[in-house]
Amino acid sequence: MAAMQRKALGFTWIELLLVLAVFAVLAAMAIPGFRDAALRKQVAEGMALAAIAKQGVQAAWSAKGEMPADNAGAALPPRDKIVGNLVKDVNVAEGAVTLTFGNNAASALQGKRVTVRPAVVADQPVVPIAWLCHAVPVPKGMEVRGKDETDIPPAFLPVECRGTGAAK
Repeated sequence: MAAMQRKALGFTWIELLLVLAVFAVLAAMAIPGFRDAALRKQVAEGMALAAIAKQGVQAAWSAKGEMPADNAGAALPPRDKIVGNLVKDVNVAEGAVTLTFGNNAASALQGKRVTVRPAVVADQPVVPIAWLCHAVPVPKGMEVRGKDETDIPPAFLPVECRGTGAAK
């Protein structure tokens, strides 16, 4: 009688497989989020290299009242000489600063670009430049200069680059 009252302890194979299946489904849903976060982090880190070019553009605008046509006009080295761990070149064109990802960037970012464009108060070079990333709307009373060459998918762009309005 005592042997019949004893209950087996532990899990059956079916219960164990169901728990593993639930974990597998949860992991499959989480992995794309981790990938997107890692790519956003790389883009944000790469954008720090734009600071060098922004300073040159600001100096040219303050001194001459016009946007530099290229890297030389902004007193910067050639585009392929401004490099970093994630960025293979930084190009200035009509004041806009475009970073091209490469080097050690993820394969999804290789050859992709992000542009920050200067927004200025016309004929007022004393007023500092407001830098607009990709689709961010132009502030009232300002004009944006340069062309947006961003081709990185919006999901990988930092929050400050995902504007609510269309780029002008």
